[in-house]
Amino acid sequence: MKVVLFCGGYGMRMRTGPADDVPKPMHLVGPRPLLWHVMRYYAHFGHTDFVLCLGYGAEHIKSFFLNYLETASNDFVLREGKLELLSTDISDWTITFADTGTDSPIGERLRRVRHLVADEEMFLANYADVLTDAPLDQQVDRFAASDAAASMLVVPPQQSFHCVTLGEASLVDGITPVSELPLWENGGYFVLRQEIFDHLPPGSDLVADACGELAKAGRLLASPHQGFWQPADTLKECAALDTAYAAGDRPWMRWEHGMAP
Repeated sequence: MKVVLFCGGYGMRMRTGPADDVPKPMHLVGPRPLLWHVMRYYAHFGHTDFVLCLGYGAEHIKSFFLNYLETASNDFVLREGKLELLSTDISDWTITFADTGTDSPIGERLRRVRHLVADEEMFLANYADVLTDAPLDQQVDRFAASDAAASMLVVPPQQSFHCVTLGEASLVDGITPVSELPLWENGGYFVLRQEIFDHLPPGSDLVADACGELAKAGRLLASPHQGFWQPADTLKECAALDTAYAAGDRPWMRWEHGMAP
């Protein structure tokens, strides 16, 4: 299936200063950017046809792939001045670079690449800055067996704060970590049918508008996941992923651990 990735946001919380124009998906985790890790995850499951919805900082993403260095993440032999790669990352990937506007919301970005997935009965879509070890094949199979129009990964709340319940006279009845509440967050990793476009008017949002409508109609399927899931919305979160990578703690890299797709 084709994989649509939303890569066009400003990523304001990732900026280090006014001169920093690197888009969020291009911040590094190890030797490769976040976007590469997301794409490599999908490739591990056999999905290697990508549509990148570009916006802010598109030139950084284009340049990375146009000047891709396989040697940064693959072993190789240099023999008599000639390079022999022992493995490759992207030799079997197809990547379509689509300008979807600088200020477009996610739903509008998806609308603008509709023609690129028109032949797909089902297709995949995701943010370009969130990593997981979720079993994608199981999510796809469960969705394919349903009559839902869309599926999304849902994860427990990631925040560390506590929720407080109040009784009479504002006395505290209880304090509960938010992670222990029966709540789920949108984790991205969407599986979609063509029907999704019927719920995406111009300028709309994928989750708030389209998924909201489908949820009311009972057409949105959740794929609960309690394993590893980590966004990189801030420099702190990205740095934590990079530190984990350096320490060999890389649960999202299923391909590295020999985990079956």
